[in-house]
Parts: sequence; structure tokens; C-alpha cells
Amino acid sequence: MKKRWKKILPFFKNNRKYFIAIVPALIIGALVFLTLLDNVRTDTYDIQRFAVSEETIRSPITIENKQETDQRIREAVNAVPDRYSISEEVTEERLNYVNEIFDAVLTIIAEHDEGALEEVYEEEAVELRALLSEEIRSEISEDVLISLLQQPEEDLEEAGAVFSESLESVLEQGIRAENIQSGITNIERDLAYSEMNEGLQEDLMELAEFAVVENAFFDYEATAQEKKDAATLVDPVVIRAGETIVREGQTITNEIYEQLELVGVLSQEGNIYPILALGFLAAIIAYFFGMECLQIAKDKKWNLLPIVAVSLLSALAIFVMKIQSYFFDQSNALYLVTPIAAIAILLKVLIGDRSAVRLSILYAILAAFMFNSYIAGMLHVEAAIYFLFSQLAAIVLMKKLSERLVILKTAIGLILIHSAVIILFLFLSFEKYTWFDVFLYLGLGIVAACLSAILAIGLLPLFESFLGILTDMKLLQLSNPNQPLLKRLLVEAPGTYHHSVMVANISETACEAVGANGLLARVGAYYHDIGKTVRPAFFIENQMPNKNPHDKLPPKESADIIIRHTTDGANLLKAHKMPKEIIDIAKQHHSNSLVQFFYMKAKELNSETEEADFRYPGPKPETKETAIVCICDSVEPAVRSLQEPTPETIDSIVSSIINGKISDGQLDNSPLTLKELKIIQHTVCDSLKGIFHSRIQYPKKEGDK
Repeated sequence: MKKRWKKILPFFKNNRKYFIAIVPALIIGALVFLTLLDNVRTDTYDIQRFAVSEETIRSPITIENKQETDQRIREAVNAVPDRYSISEEVTEERLNYVNEIFDAVLTIIAEHDEGALEEVYEEEAVELRALLSEEIRSEISEDVLISLLQQPEEDLEEAGAVFSESLESVLEQGIRAENIQSGITNIERDLAYSEMNEGLQEDLMELAEFAVVENAFFDYEATAQEKKDAATLVDPVVIRAGETIVREGQTITNEIYEQLELVGVLSQEGNIYPILALGFLAAIIAYFFGMECLQIAKDKKWNLLPIVAVSLLSALAIFVMKIQSYFFDQSNALYLVTPIAAIAILLKVLIGDRSAVRLSILYAILAAFMFNSYIAGMLHVEAAIYFLFSQLAAIVLMKKLSERLVILKTAIGLILIHSAVIILFLFLSFEKYTWFDVFLYLGLGIVAACLSAILAIGLLPLFESFLGILTDMKLLQLSNPNQPLLKRLLVEAPGTYHHSVMVANISETACEAVGANGLLARVGAYYHDIGKTVRPAFFIENQMPNKNPHDKLPPKESADIIIRHTTDGANLLKAHKMPKEIIDIAKQHHSNSLVQFFYMKAKELNSETEEADFRYPGPKPETKETAIVCICDSVEPAVRSLQEPTPETIDSIVSSIINGKISDGQLDNSPLTLKELKIIQHTVCDSLKGIFHSRIQYPKKEGDK
């Protein structure tokens, strides 16, 4: 066991930096899993048929009710009538038979005198039958033919036209086997309305029984295609996720019970797949959160406090969304009032823009799951979009806290962005909204914007105090001349105070030129020489003319007093609970430089004097801001000591000081590049030329000495 620990412990020691990111990632991943468990897990119910539901149950999934769909398809198919095709050949054939009868009768009548046909003999009927087709002879009785021969020619012609027209109309509508009699009746009705005599009508009615035959036959292919089309047009019966299946107090009928069973809310086994999917989602969130924490740790020199801040803010964002989701359902839009933008503002102020943007995307993704009305499988895309725009707007609108009205401007900007997104949602929706709804939603967005600004300002001091994270607002407070240490510096070491102010101005300008934190450099420069207040008279800028206490001290002791002001300053700052960044500037602003004046003086007295005894303890500057303060702290007194600070002289001194620090290795630990050092040199020179410019020699008045 001991051997295993001996192998494991070195691994933890060598990779302890990465555990700074791994542990928060695991915590956030577990938190995401636990808070979203209710949103993806399907609740099950023990319900019996014909019982009364004790609560409203909604479908957790979108699924097709195949049984109901099949039933509707059967109903649609059965509703399709049989399709029949009308035979034009049969229609034409029956019309031709009728025309043939009338033509033959008229032909026989035309061949005989009218008087000769008053008494018709069987010979004429035989002659008529000889002119007709076999089918007509077999179907039409001889009595009907004789009766037709006895009718006047004009009546026959008119009757033939009426009968043919009526027959054609009936046959074109289609005559099936079961409605032949109906077709005959239609013809009889047409004949009854005509003006022909009763005898002729009786003959034609008998003729109709011969002429009306089946001419519409069942069309299997057309019927099958019609049924197929009808089945295709039936929309599937789908139970949508979130759809109410049974309401509280409603009786569970067979149909409702089958729907509950279909969507899986009666199953006591549950569905493991949503849990597995949630675990996968939590793992993805944890991975990206861990990578973000790792990047923050690298940027912040492996400082644990920013990681703690990010973890706390992320946990706060998750809890706020979760609590808000309990009051949200599909009938309201309470997610609009969630002050998620406050988290984005705090992340930007405490950590930075990039981290705030990346984490805002993660929060928006979580919102899509969190505000799904606890319906498994659903995502609230509108909430995700709203949260994303709200957070990104807050990040963009939130400028430096050094501006007095920045929070008010941010709140106004958030109100506009929230209103624009809400109006966009309303315009894209197919639902109709009243003006009351529109103003209600806009009001919720306005409340969210105001709450975000208020919470951001209220929570920021807490994070600053408990976590010790330095923000622009804290720096502004520290730059107030009424701060106890600055008042002490002004009273006890006025020369040092003036020097610190000059260094602060130059340092801030140089930092902004290379993208460093100018406000941090300014405030750090205010306090960088605070250690001189312990023995202010031992520093030349605070000495009265011809009163230098170093004249009575050996060089080594004088050097120790000068060197000690960095540690004295750090101790003072620690005692006043100043931020670590300010303390580091006080400790590192002289790097490990040599107190050259006293070293040379000691060297004259003792050639074996060690140079290391006259160097500052350091450490060397580790940030851009500290390195710039280090450079400006050396440049400002050197230029101020010039009798005639011409631009050429200033350029020469600044260049020599920076090159000297580079060659002496004092800037080795700083992240400044040679290109940035060149920019700093030009910026510092321009600032010093503006401060130590040439003065106009005003003419003296007569009598002035």
C-alpha cells in the first residue's frame, strides 16, 4: 500500500496545477447532472382504468399513436365508395338499338299508305321484325312493334327524339345492376311529362325495359387507387411532448389509459436512456468548464481565487435558473425575468471578457434544458436565445467601472436588447398576443435588466472582499487620496508622494500602450514607495537642503535602509489588507537592481565589497504592470534630476535605463516582449517630454534682481 502511495503522490505533486481545474469541473458537472435530473427524467404514475386522476399529466415525449392512426386510416378507406367505369360501347349499343327500332318502324310506315296501316296484319309485323337485329327481335314483343306501327309518323318522330334523349341521359350517369329499375323509372318520369298519347307512352315504357341495361362496371384499379389516396391523406395521430393527456379530476377512460401507456408514464421500469444522455451532457459541460478553468489558471498565474470565483458564479447561475424554472410553465414567460446578465457582468469584471463569453454560451445551453417545463425530450430554444443575447449584451455594454454611469448605461442597453429579442419572439410566433401580453413580456425583460445591474453591483463587493479579487472598482477606491496610507505618504514623505504620482501617470500611459492594466499600474505606483514612510528622511526627495543623514552612516547601513523600503512597504500593505497585486508591485518594483551609489562608495573603502550585498532582494517583476512601474520608477527621478531636460537627453536617458535593466536581467521574468519594450520607451519619452518641457524665460522688471 505504501509503495502505491509513493507512486501516486509524485503524480499529484507534478500535476497539482491541473487539479485546480479538474476539481471545479467535476463539481459543476455533478451539479448540472443533479439539477437537470428532474428535467429529463420521466415521472411514472400508478393509475387504474376508470379511476379519477389526482393531477394533470402531460406527455413527456412526442410519439405517434399508431393504433389511433390505423383506425382513422380504416375509416377513411371504408368511406371511399366503389368506383365504376361507364362502358361507352354499351351506351352506344343501346342507343343504336333504339334508333334502329324507330328507323325501321318509320321505314315500314313510309312504304305503305296511311290507310293501309289502319288495320295491321301479321305480315307487316313480320316484315318489320325482319329489318331488326336479332337481340331486338328476341327482347321486343310483337305486340309492341304492331302498336308502334299504328302510331302517327309525327308522333313517332317526336317520341323517338324524347326517348333517345332521356335514355342517353340515364345511360351516361351509369347504370349498375342494382339500379336498372331506377334508370327505367327516370325514363318513365320523362315520358310522363311529355304530351304523347297514353298508348305510345306504354309502348315506350316497355321499350325502356329493353334499352336500359347495366353499363357501369366495378373498377377495381380505380377503387384501389382511391382507397390508397385516402389512406395517404390521413395525418398521423401524434401525441406531442407537453400535450395534456388527462387533467386533474378527469376520469381515466380506456382511450386515455392507452395513451398514458403509450407515452410510458405507466411503466414502473422507467427509461434509462434520458439519464445516460444527461450524464453525457454533464460530462461535456464539465469538460468545457474544466478547460476554461485551466485557461483562467494559466492567465492568472495559477491563482486559486479566480477559479473559486468562476465556480461560485457558475453554481449561482445554475441555482438561479433552477429556482426560476419551478415558477415557469408553458402558459407564462417567467424565464424573461431571470437576471442572468448579472453573472455575465461579474464574470467580465472579475475574470475577463473571453471567459465571460465562453461561459455565457454554456449557461444558455443549460437554460434550454432547464426551462423545458420538466418535459423530457423538450428544449426551450427561446430561453436559450434570450439568455445568450442578454449575457453577450451585458459583456459588450459593460465598460470600465471607472466611469460613474457605466452601470446605468449597461442597464439601459440591456433593456433595449431584451425588448428587441422579446419583440422578435412575438413577431415570429403564430400565436396571437394581446397588447396586455406584449407589455407584460416587455415589463419582465425590463425588470430582468434592472435586477441584473443591481445584483452585479451588490455582489461585486462580496467577491472582492471574501475572495480578494482585485477589480477596477476596488482600484478606484484605493486610488482615493483619502486612503489612510496615501494620506500618510503625503504628510510624512511629500517628495515621495509627488514622485509616486508622477510614476503613476507615466506608468498608466505606458500600460495602455501595450494593452496592460493601466489602472492597476497607476494604483500600484501610488503605493509602490509606501515603505519610505518608515524612514522618510533617508530618501533624497524628502530631505531638506544640506541635511542628508547618510553622511553620518557607513555605505552598507545606508544601502540596507534604502533596500529595506520594499519589504517595509510590503509589510505595511499587508497590515492594511491591500490586494496582492499592489503588494507585488511594492516588492518587485526595484527587481534585484544594484544600489549603485552606496556600492561604489563602499567599494572605495573596501575593494573586496560584495555586489550582492548591495542588491535589492527582489523578486524580479512577474507582470507587465510591475515591470512598467519598475522602468518608470527609475526613469522619472533620472529625468527630473536633469538641469536642462531636452528631448534628446530624455530619449538618451530612457533608452540607457531600459537597456541597462535588460542587460542586468531585471526584466527576465516579465512577459514583456522587445517590441512592447520599444513601445514603452517611446510612450515614456513622450510623457516625460510633456512634463519636463522647456520653459519660456520671462523678461525681468526693472528693479528685480
